[in-house]
Amino acid sequence: MVANGEISVADVKRIFRRFWWIPALSTLVLGIVGYGATRVLHKKYTSTTTVLIEEPAVSSDYVRPVMNNDLNQRLASMKSQVLSSSRLQPVIEKFNLYADERSVVPMDTLESRLRNAVDVDLMEPMLGATAKQPPGFRVSVTFPDPRMAQKICAEMTSMFMQQNAEIKLGVAKDTTKFLSEQVDQAKAKLDEQDSKLAQFKQRYLGSLPEEVQRNLSQVSTLNTQLETNNQSIARAQQDKTITESLLAQQEANWKLAQSGQVNPETQEQQLASLQEQYNALLLRYTPQHPDVLKMKAQLEDLKRRIAEEPASKGPMTATQVKLHEPPQIQQLRARIKQDDMSVADLTTRQSQIQQSISQLQARVQMSPMIEEQLKELMRSYQTAQEFYNDLQKRRANSSMATELETQQQSGSFRVLDPPSLPSQPSFPKVPMFLGGGLGLGLVLALALLYMLAMMDHAMYTERDVELGLRMPVLTMVPSLERALYVKGARTKDAGKFESAVAFKG
Repeated sequence: MVANGEISVADVKRIFRRFWWIPALSTLVLGIVGYGATRVLHKKYTSTTTVLIEEPAVSSDYVRPVMNNDLNQRLASMKSQVLSSSRLQPVIEKFNLYADERSVVPMDTLESRLRNAVDVDLMEPMLGATAKQPPGFRVSVTFPDPRMAQKICAEMTSMFMQQNAEIKLGVAKDTTKFLSEQVDQAKAKLDEQDSKLAQFKQRYLGSLPEEVQRNLSQVSTLNTQLETNNQSIARAQQDKTITESLLAQQEANWKLAQSGQVNPETQEQQLASLQEQYNALLLRYTPQHPDVLKMKAQLEDLKRRIAEEPASKGPMTATQVKLHEPPQIQQLRARIKQDDMSVADLTTRQSQIQQSISQLQARVQMSPMIEEQLKELMRSYQTAQEFYNDLQKRRANSSMATELETQQQSGSFRVLDPPSLPSQPSFPKVPMFLGGGLGLGLVLALALLYMLAMMDHAMYTERDVELGLRMPVLTMVPSLERALYVKGARTKDAGKFESAVAFKG
């Protein structure tokens, strides 16, 4: 008796002694059915080929590939393209596949059937290999005709190899074209930044940061020139004052000469005055100074004129005096005019120097602001230049990669083994179907035995009595009857029944 779904070892032995024929019969029948299925079902044959991925002839350290090296992604993309309707329909027509069904079955259904017959799986890399990428892949085609399976497998392998070459070459060309367009755009931006930088430098020429020191040096030089110019103006004004004093004395003498009263003492006083001025200049300057040399020339000229005048010179007539001024007065007037011109030129030069100093000082003051703007322009220019140079390198690498693809030197697919001609069907397989039938028969027999055990409510042991009557057992009385089961000419003790006496206390 089975209680709460729990089967003891004694129950199992008892069930197997009574129904041993059920597992044997179920396993044998389903095994025969599985084997018979291998003879009835349509056979399919699988042709397989192995494709290796060769390493590029040129190392990637010299020419970087432009494609993604993820073989799973590449194969998925190639598989979707090779197994597309536009590729499968020519294969069906080329090998005249499904000839009996093409008139009644839609082409989409036949293409789907052929697509399901093709399988592509990657090879696992060896343990301890440094490269994590799979070394290759396998192409398998399952078809009812073994020779046709071989032909389709060869065709699919060829399509994979051709598609791989087209994809790699197309990606390399597209990458090169894209990078060329990007280089042209980057060049235009770089030229624009270069033009802005040139215009900025032209606009603020003289106020750029690298010209600050030169501007300060020019300011210092101009200050020195301004000081020298101021000194020259002072000397010119001083010379003018002296010349005006001499002119006044000469005019006074000339007027006396016109009236016939020439005073010799006046020339002596003029000579003494010039001598004092000459001595004063010697205290301030060296004998080679221009002012000292000029005063010395005037002094010598006055001495020469005093020496040339005769002591007994008679008075000049008024007509002679009025004819023309003495050369000394004319020279003094010309010298005063020259001094006026010198002062005017020096004053103009002074204004120019002061204006130049103001301009340079303004440039120096503007330099910090201009430096900030120039830094911003330089950063934009350097960024554009770095981006342009990087794109140029990438385009050059892409061009070399395209050349390698054209020469088939960048790594390609190589068929390791030609498509096999299967001699044994891949479906149905006798061991698999026979083993499946035997296993299924055994499982079914165990299920039947379990159901029979659950349906048996007879009490065979003290435990069954306690569970069934829910009373304690005092003693066991052996049975006086034996059930005999006869099978053929033999008799066998099928078991004995033991009764129990229960007492409710």
